[in-house]
Amino acid sequence: MLAECIDAVIGVDTHRDTHHAEIAHPSGAVIAACSIPSTSVGYAQLLAWARGHAPGPRLVISIEGTRSYGAGLARAATAAGLIVTECEQPTRKTRRGKGKSDPIDAHLAVLAALQLDTAKLAIPRADGDREALRILLCARAELTTTATGQANRLRALLRDGDDHDRDLARGRLTSTTLAALARRRLPAAASRAQAVRHREIRRLVQALRDATRALKDNNAELDAIVSDLAPGLTSRPGIGPVTAAQAIVSFSHPGRCRHDAAFARLAGTSPLEASSGQTTRHRLNRGGDRALNKAIHIIATTRMRSDPTTRAYITRRRAQGKSDREIRRCLKRYITRQLYRALTAAMPPA
Repeated sequence: MLAECIDAVIGVDTHRDTHHAEIAHPSGAVIAACSIPSTSVGYAQLLAWARGHAPGPRLVISIEGTRSYGAGLARAATAAGLIVTECEQPTRKTRRGKGKSDPIDAHLAVLAALQLDTAKLAIPRADGDREALRILLCARAELTTTATGQANRLRALLRDGDDHDRDLARGRLTSTTLAALARRRLPAAASRAQAVRHREIRRLVQALRDATRALKDNNAELDAIVSDLAPGLTSRPGIGPVTAAQAIVSFSHPGRCRHDAAFARLAGTSPLEASSGQTTRHRLNRGGDRALNKAIHIIATTRMRSDPTTRAYITRRRAQGKSDREIRRCLKRYITRQLYRALTAAMPPA
């Protein structure tokens, strides 16, 4: 247990403006507590305060929200040489009978760290290029959602037009179609409603063309970073820059998941028993990181459609009496294992 290997543990409850910290013995007995501003000066004060109150040099800091309000403190503690663990927000069951306050949450962070196995420490997710990928993926999701809404509004405006416009609304909004709409001129005898509709169509067309260019640039940046972090990953069947980037962001670094089964559970592709009576079967885990699960689903769907090896596997499993749902579950588990091994081999440990 972690309590057997350290001299003291620091628990921190993080907020936007202030952090509350508590340092305690391995037995859980409180040594001291303090509150600091969430600034670089405050982080330095906290580290100096912890060194001054610690009974020994072996310190672990347990931080709630290491990728949110506690991100700056986690970076400062890591740079100072402290072991940083990520503490989950206390559940209602944990809080029951204890109340809610910053000192209570800091003490719960201490207790959560002391109960950990040293082989299962929740190391915060990596910074650097992985953080760049996460930012690009968030931007891509926003661009995609916005562009989808703009395309729907453009189709709605085209459906209100003449027969030619309604035909355009039924088809794909290709670059050729958008260019033709952008070049369209307003008739001289147009009414006010027609003029407003014309201007709105041109605005939406320009917005969609800008979004297409932004998504293309985003894809190129993702591809470049993925190639640096995990060379050869996108050369595998069905794996593109976006799905590879999501796998890297969720994987973070070797050691976050102890083995491929833990990574499968994180991805929501670990099989769960769903047997009853004379029926023996498994189903997929519906928990885990849903963004990673979506990326693996895309990889599996692409392989089922275009990869000869995967298609041969599907044919063989169907001959054994497996349903398409069971085959897809097995395939996702295999893809998860393949991603775990490839990323473990390619990426340096934290």
